[in-house]
Parts: sequence; C-alpha cells; structure tokens
Amino acid sequence: MPLKILVCDDERHIVRLIQVNLERQGYKVVTAYDGKDGLEKVKAEKPDLVVLDVMMPYMDGFEVLKALRRDPATEALPVIMLTAKAQDKDVFEGYHYGADMYLTKPFNPMELMSFVKRIAQGQSDSGGSRRIDL
Repeated sequence: MPLKILVCDDERHIVRLIQVNLERQGYKVVTAYDGKDGLEKVKAEKPDLVVLDVMMPYMDGFEVLKALRRDPATEALPVIMLTAKAQDKDVFEGYHYGADMYLTKPFNPMELMSFVKRIAQGQSDSGGSRRIDL
C-alpha cells in the first residue's frame, strides 16, 4: 500500500509540481491550498506524511504544525516544511514546533523526493508511523 501524502501550499503550481513528482514515485497524493483546509484534510484523509508551506491564508503552516503536535492522533505525523521562509529564525521556529525536515524554496524536487523517501524508509523499518528527529 503506497504512502498517502498531503501537500499543503497556497501556490497551486507548487502543489502540482510536488504532486506529479510524488505520484511518479508511486505515492498517493492529497492536496490542500490553505492551512485550515490542510488541517481538515489531515483529519479526514489520515495521511502518512505532510508537506507543508508556512505562508498560507487562514492559518499559516506554523499554526498547522502546532495544532498537529498538540493532537495525540497526529503528534507523530511526519511533517516536511517547504517554504520561502529561509532565515535562521524561521528554520529554528519550524524545528522548534516539531517539523521533521525543513526545505526552502526555491527547491530541487529531487531533494524533496529524497526527504520523502527517508521518512518512508523510517516508517517501513519501524512498521508504522514515527517521528524522525534530525
């Protein structure tokens, strides 16, 4: 059964680029275009991994990440932050709130695929979902 990945970003072309690359690797992809929708999709779709932008309408990615970490059902859900917020304080904030990996835009899609594979490998090694702290 392929991993289900939620891609949450308000830039539709970024979502599509990520979706195409993930689907080519055999993953099932669910999409959301703002933080509030992303959080609702996590609850409804129960993805194995989330790729999350920071700057989005209604609820930013840091707020979404904090909500995921507060909920026992999603506290261990792997999250890759993918954002243009590249200052040291932003990267620190992402890791502080519980991001598993932090990748800045512009990004190389193959680097993102490498991050996803690393997390997927960790999940298959443990037989289920687990946090990866780097």
